[in-house]
Amino acid sequence: MVECGNERERISRRAALGVTVLALGAATMVRQAAAQQKNAPALAKYQDTPNGDNHCEVCDNFQPPNACKFVQGEISPNGWCQLFSPKS
Repeated sequence: MVECGNERERISRRAALGVTVLALGAATMVRQAAAQQKNAPALAKYQDTPNGDNHCEVCDNFQPPNACKFVQGEISPNGWCQLFSPKS
């Protein structure tokens, strides 16, 4: 139950779950839309160096030997960008 001022509003678990599912679905759609076209390296904040243990070679988006599904141009296997998604 959520209280707003003197009013009491009741939010069902089903409604709260529905909102959560919609938000996750929207986030996934945005990410998929970005995947449809390649971005400039600067837009993806691409760098030629890894971010800790995260690097292109272990990313789902990396396309050997030196390309990416999302980022234009030549990609280093040791690089990294904000679109990094670890291989499952």
